[in-house]
Amino acid sequence: MERAFIFSSGRLKRKDNTLLFEGKDGKRRYLPADTLRELLLFGEVELNLRLLNFLSQKGILLHTFNRYGFYTGSYLPRRVRVSGFLTVKQAEHYLNPDSRLFLAASFVDGAAYHIGRNLKKRGIEEPKLYELQSRIYSAATVPALMQVEGKIRELYYGHLNSLFKGLKLGRRERRPPSNPVNALISFGNSLMYSTVLTEIYQTHLDPSISFLHKPSTGRYSLSLDIAEIFKPLIVDPLILRLVNKRVLTEKDFDSGVNYALLSEAGRKKFLKHYSQSLETTVKHRSLNRKVSYRHLIRLECYKLVKHLIGELEYKPLKAWW
Repeated sequence: MERAFIFSSGRLKRKDNTLLFEGKDGKRRYLPADTLRELLLFGEVELNLRLLNFLSQKGILLHTFNRYGFYTGSYLPRRVRVSGFLTVKQAEHYLNPDSRLFLAASFVDGAAYHIGRNLKKRGIEEPKLYELQSRIYSAATVPALMQVEGKIRELYYGHLNSLFKGLKLGRRERRPPSNPVNALISFGNSLMYSTVLTEIYQTHLDPSISFLHKPSTGRYSLSLDIAEIFKPLIVDPLILRLVNKRVLTEKDFDSGVNYALLSEAGRKKFLKHYSQSLETTVKHRSLNRKVSYRHLIRLECYKLVKHLIGELEYKPLKAWW
């Protein structure tokens, strides 16, 4: 078990050399600490310092989400993979306008490629998208690049409406999401952010120094950068499949005035299929072996490391399968 989810309210504590969750309903659940890499909490869970020390000892990341399914924060154990040299190089690349712009454009390039791939696989050829893609590396500044990226997303979400059967996206809205598809996208993107953060933690990269998204207080913005590549590769196709195969329907959402949110049952369904997607394997062209989608995220981090230390120029993942 590499990851575990807790939806109920209760108390999480250390029990000998494992984790024990005691729900308010009286149910007890043991979690194997030796094989656990990340723990996602969706319920109101009580913790104590003894537990956090144990998580640090085992190298288990803790990600928290509020009652609406939105990501709220993470507990990262003391890092054992630390490199002052790499941190300095990462900061240098951020502070150098040309170096930062190249990496920012690379993340957008990877995202745009997978957006086009999603549309093409479903019979949609969009000349405007190709025109926008040609402007990615010619953008003069990061803000100008983000304008191009915003237009690509706007074009993409417009086409997604025609791909959903039954449920519709409408206009992309985040907080609060106004309809079920918006709620799915927001939830899926939050999960991808936490997944990328877990993989960054396994490397020497500093998750707070980013290139496309401006570093700021209170968030690990490098996760946002790398997640751009994987949201259209993993999250969006998953949402299309779950909606169009009616695995998720309107019954899996709680709706109110101007908002829609996944119910607990809906989140459990989504997380089950999201986890399966992460473990899907493909034959890697360079490694000549099968690797999971989750491991592709780790490999993307390693490619970034090689770029920062001047070993190999970074090229974003572009799915070949």
